[in-house]
Amino acid sequence: MREILGRRLQRFRDRLHSLRPAPGRSGPPSLLDAALTGATVWRWPVLPGVGRSGTDGSRCACPDPDCVVPGAHPCDPGLLAATTDPRMVTWWWTNRPTAPLLLATGGAAPCAVSLPATAAARAVVRLEAQGLRLGPVVATPTRWSLLVEPYSLERLGELLYAKDQVPSSLRFHGEGGYLLLPPSAASGGGQVRWEREPVADGAAGPWLPEVEAVVDALVEASTGAPGGGSRLAY
Repeated sequence: MREILGRRLQRFRDRLHSLRPAPGRSGPPSLLDAALTGATVWRWPVLPGVGRSGTDGSRCACPDPDCVVPGAHPCDPGLLAATTDPRMVTWWWTNRPTAPLLLATGGAAPCAVSLPATAAARAVVRLEAQGLRLGPVVATPTRWSLLVEPYSLERLGELLYAKDQVPSSLRFHGEGGYLLLPPSAASGGGQVRWEREPVADGAAGPWLPEVEAVVDALVEASTGAPGGGSRLAY
């Protein structure tokens, strides 16, 4: 039995190696590579998004014709299936190599705050001018998301209650939420990319700031910014 398990493990390692880029190969990482990095190196729970359908890829593949996050949300599997297991991750993206890459936020995983791209760029400049160390920043053509330490809904509620107003263009990705990660395709064209790439902080994974450290600048930057409607543009 031990020999059988050893052979199975070796076959899995060989399969995993065959799916990775050859040494020296240029070009962006595949979605499988990115998913495996997130799951096994950073220990972030990930899962595939539903993706798009139609000849031009303009429709969400889910049954909702009025989907507010077309292509960029969980469907099958559901959000609770998010995992760091490399076997499951490899199986998902081997069968669906173009599926969007989603991070399940909250719990022990990073949370995020997102806002329209123009406002986010201003906020990032302001925060760095103040000497704040930022964590990873995910950028799409329309929105940027700043990853932060996990926070609870209670903690977030207390933080926002102290504000005079919180613009509707500001979005929070906490417990039970999700975030589209690079190199997924963005809604309306273009790619999701790292504006600030994750930087390893020892065995703890990529370094993340506390939400309190960034929310003031984000609220101020997003006040009056476009994109406050109900349809999320990713």
